[in-house]
Amino acid sequence: MVRKEFRQLFRDPRLARMVLVSPMIQLIIFGYAVSTDIRHTRTFVVDHDHTRASRELVRSFTAAGYFKIVGRSERSADLVNAMDHGSATVGIEIPPGFARALTAGGEGATVQVILDGTNSNTATVAQGYAERIVTAYGARVAGSRFVPPVDVRERAWFNPDLASRNYNIPAVVGTIILLVCLLLTSLAVVRERELGTLEQLRVSPLEPWEMIAGKTIPFALIGLLDQALILGAAVLWFHIPFTGALGLLLLASLCFLMTALGLGLFISSISTTQQEAFMSTFLVFQPMMLLSGFMFPVSSMPAAFRWFTLLNPLRHYLEIIRGIFLKGAGLDALWPQYGALLAMGCAVMWLATNRFRRISG
Repeated sequence: MVRKEFRQLFRDPRLARMVLVSPMIQLIIFGYAVSTDIRHTRTFVVDHDHTRASRELVRSFTAAGYFKIVGRSERSADLVNAMDHGSATVGIEIPPGFARALTAGGEGATVQVILDGTNSNTATVAQGYAERIVTAYGARVAGSRFVPPVDVRERAWFNPDLASRNYNIPAVVGTIILLVCLLLTSLAVVRERELGTLEQLRVSPLEPWEMIAGKTIPFALIGLLDQALILGAAVLWFHIPFTGALGLLLLASLCFLMTALGLGLFISSISTTQQEAFMSTFLVFQPMMLLSGFMFPVSSMPAAFRWFTLLNPLRHYLEIIRGIFLKGAGLDALWPQYGALLAMGCAVMWLATNRFRRISG
């Protein structure tokens, strides 16, 4: 049964490409194109001061590579025009007397930073960079005279560079495994029904559990193969730090695979055509991905949805894989997620098995 499924799978070149090529394409897209980091943000400068201090402040913005000056002017109206037409995302306006206020003491100098809030994520990140740059510049100018009332020393734990790629790529493993297993398994039984071979399976000496094993084991092996390919590319090509135990990751993957395969088998057992199974797969996959914390943090969702995400196996798997990758977390910290995955895997597989036994007679 397993050999038959493998032969049937790789006989169709479209399925073979989907299984082996598609995950790598998705990894490359997520690795290079999907990033919340900002670089070379288009910035317009209005300098009313024209002093060495104002020019040094502007150079501080461009030195780190976060901001790129796309225009300069002495009129505030030009800055407003650039923001209105979308040619600049950030505006810096330095008032007259900026250098004099820096050395005079008192309330200190002021500088205005204007952000295009249409993209709230970019604006928030750019605001954080701008605040850090201005604070560092002010401390450098003040030298030993500057004694802050509170000395804040920031340090990002586990991901020191705050690189979004380190956070996103491990999660790609979970989404790709889920999509591949759901899609392949959901088409497995319904394809037999369309080809008319399900009746042959019913009269064969195979037990129902043997048919279920034959329908799920090949796709579980393919899911593990895809995971190995993506993990290898993540570590060797994208240099994502892997600080945890590979055995724990494999254990979580097996629990997650059981859920994904069970869901796919259930979809396949209730669908009458491959097209229906295909559409049902994406109806299940999209909410699972959106409510998993893959793109949006679960903590920022409304309370009802936060509770609902506890029923989402992808959420627990992403917490495990990110914890193992970036924190080196062990079973003592991740046991609730492991327990949830195992419980959901057993429940879904039991439901799918009962449904499959009913249709296989």
